Amino acid sequence: QVQLLESGGGLVQAGGSLRLSCAASARTFSIYTMGWFRQAPEKERDFTASIGGSGANINYADSVKGRFTISRDNAKNMVYLQMNSLKPEDTAIYYCAAKDVTYSRWKYWGQGTQVTVSS
Repeated sequence: QVQLLESGGGLVQAGGSLRLSCAASARTFSIYTMGWFRQAPEKERDFTASIGGSGANINYADSVKGRFTISRDNAKNMVYLQMNSLKPEDTAIYYCAAKDVTYSRWKYWGQGTQVTVSS
């Protein structure tokens, strides 16, 4: 059982930066692969970035590669998403997620935090 809580969303201008945080309530946080997903209005929820339990094995969606950076601090049970060079197309609700350990499926989700990028 994992509880996740996102924070750090807000309104920024195109070209600006924002850092999202996700606090996890998990007994053994380091065993979980963590990820960020986003859902724009009238769109499906899409994969954005993921990071393995040790901080290795990092993956990004092509749309954010080179602009976003995912990281984690296992001592603090935290995962982060640094977002630079933001575009209006990045506007979405951003969700933190954790994979099920046994079946490697995204199982645990936060409530989401709104990111709005204005032009």
